[in-house]
Amino acid sequence: MAGGDGVAANAPAGKKAGAGEAPPRTRYLRQFELVERMRAYDPSLDEHLVNRAYVYATAKHGSQKRHSGDPYFAHPIEVAGILTEYKLDAATIVAGLLHDTIEDTEATREEIEKKFGDEIADLVEGVTKLSQLEIQSEENKQAQNLQKFILAMSRDVRVLIVKLADRLHNMRTLTHVPNPASRRRIAMETLEIYGPLARRIGMEKMARELESLAFHEAFLDAEIAINARLEQLRIEKGANVAIIIQTIMEVFEFAGIDARVFGREKQTYSIWRKLQRKSMEFADLADVYAFRVIVDNPDDCYRALGLIHQTWRCVPDQVEDYISNPKPNGYRSIHTIVIGPGNVRVEIQIRTEQMDQIAENGVAAHWRYKNESYGFDEELAASAGLDAREATRSLLEIAEHGGDAGEFLEHAKLEMYTDHVFAFTPKGALIPLPQGATPLDFAYAVHSSIGDRCTGAKINSIERPLRTVLRNGDVVEIAVGDRIGPVPGFEALTKTGRAKSAQRRLERHAKREQFARLGRDLIAHALHRYGHELAETALQHAAEHLGKHDEEELFIAVGEGSIKASAVAVAAFPGLEEKVRKDMGRKPMEVEKAKLYVKGSDLTPGVALHFSECCSPIPGDRIIGVQIPGKGVVVHTIDCDQLAPYENDENVTWVDLAWTPTALKKTLATSRILATVENKRGVLAELCRIIAENEGDILNLRLVKRTIDFFDMVFDVEVADAKHVTNILAAMRTSKAVKEVERVKG
Repeated sequence: MAGGDGVAANAPAGKKAGAGEAPPRTRYLRQFELVERMRAYDPSLDEHLVNRAYVYATAKHGSQKRHSGDPYFAHPIEVAGILTEYKLDAATIVAGLLHDTIEDTEATREEIEKKFGDEIADLVEGVTKLSQLEIQSEENKQAQNLQKFILAMSRDVRVLIVKLADRLHNMRTLTHVPNPASRRRIAMETLEIYGPLARRIGMEKMARELESLAFHEAFLDAEIAINARLEQLRIEKGANVAIIIQTIMEVFEFAGIDARVFGREKQTYSIWRKLQRKSMEFADLADVYAFRVIVDNPDDCYRALGLIHQTWRCVPDQVEDYISNPKPNGYRSIHTIVIGPGNVRVEIQIRTEQMDQIAENGVAAHWRYKNESYGFDEELAASAGLDAREATRSLLEIAEHGGDAGEFLEHAKLEMYTDHVFAFTPKGALIPLPQGATPLDFAYAVHSSIGDRCTGAKINSIERPLRTVLRNGDVVEIAVGDRIGPVPGFEALTKTGRAKSAQRRLERHAKREQFARLGRDLIAHALHRYGHELAETALQHAAEHLGKHDEEELFIAVGEGSIKASAVAVAAFPGLEEKVRKDMGRKPMEVEKAKLYVKGSDLTPGVALHFSECCSPIPGDRIIGVQIPGKGVVVHTIDCDQLAPYENDENVTWVDLAWTPTALKKTLATSRILATVENKRGVLAELCRIIAENEGDILNLRLVKRTIDFFDMVFDVEVADAKHVTNILAAMRTSKAVKEVERVKG
């Protein structure tokens, strides 16, 4: 049901609760209380709109119950109450009241639009679509859920805010869900999706509560252990907290700076994440105790930093200026770590009141009453450096790059779970990136088209490899080319999900192009073998006959190996079926048919024959047999490395062998070819063309190693004999792109 978890049982929508029913277990906001909360920050409030939505929601949900036994309508009312804490506009509050009506009652989008208008109907429908994802299969649900969130909030971030408030109330009442597995699933989803998304739009207060509630459910033992360590720390170091606050206040008072100073313990989930991410010991954490200093203006922030550093020694390289370089979610503050009383490392955050509001409430901090109306203040948001769409742009690009659900989720999580480093374009534009990011990540952060065409980079005016890890303050200049394509080895060259997903998109496109070219060449070769030319053949009917939409899909399928080129020839010219069938009768050699292909005057009648796997003999190779008691005769090439151990073995009999006429005339064998070639466009198509022109049929193809300059390719080719392989190898060596090519035995 709504919000993923709230309803234990449904009564018919609209049915009134009976007089004998138990009263609700928890108190929820009354109608007048909700209106008073909103009127306190919005004097222009349309009270009639809110009252109508309140009555409509309670009537529609009727006697529906939650797991707790409370009436279901208590849930949307409490969601609306949470939204008032962030001082959201009336449309968002009303959407909170109505967010479950379309999903859980007979209400329709059209009815809500008629009663409450287009804007509210759009918000309610957006939240409903997100909720409906929660009942899908577990395998892809989380990835699809996140993808929908990103697309929805790119259109209107209020959809996400309502959904976050919905999840927060469900987390507050999670203990009433009877199934432990369901509770853990909901908690893990909250930790992995909802908390990071709240933080992505700057709603730190919301994120902290979501994560704390979820951590308690999902990792109770870890929470207990961390709390025990914190209690021990309070006993040992607790007195230092009061000393630090008192000292800061005295120093500031002497310097004439007005400030609020307070200390806080880091939340247990945040401690746990840092212990996991950085493999640190609890005693090494510098910010278990953090102190927040709130001053009047940005100038006082920097004065306060200087005074603090004069009072206590700062830890080198641990000063972070997010006022000059705001985080993508608009967060602004100065962080420093100092060695405080008792030799304790403590973190101090310095910010203004406005910065603190933005740090806690993010995008929700910019709704305010202005010019006799209430709404989102674009000027205030711009001055604070917060753009909700910009904050989620990289996630939106990942959602649009395609790929499977698991790949998308991996990339999106990489994008959300990162500490930042700040680099600059040559023109001075600030580019925030995760720790460990490289120039290729930088290129995609500037613009996706720059990343797609990236060929190199200069860092601080010096040409550097793309694998270079960027540092704070680096000035990065990206070199671009005309060709769009994946960068070889991009997995090791990228840190951001945005860059990885874009590169995988390019790789998928490049592979499709390569398979299409390969398939086209293979089909052309097959048609030519039977007296037809590709340019003169209409393949649309053949494609449809073989279950493909068009010729392009057919070429790709043949290139991938899912359809044989000979099958395309038959589909295009049904009269070829008998000729192709006869050719297919020339089957590759099989071990159980070895006697048809190998002869020897010294062979013992009835003895078993086997082809060795170490050297893969094919017709035309010089061969010899090794007769081993109990195993029969194993056929090797005469130069096989594995023959050496048998030279002095008295239990082994050597047998002269040769190929039968059947093997030399009517057999096709599989030979493996390893080629090292230049990494440039068109090489794969050229090699496939060479193999096809020399009457080889490619059965399998794979890349085994890839670098920026070269890659190794393995071809499994159907051939007539060893001479045929030698001819193919010689032809491949004529290509300028081929550096080495050899037959692989074994």
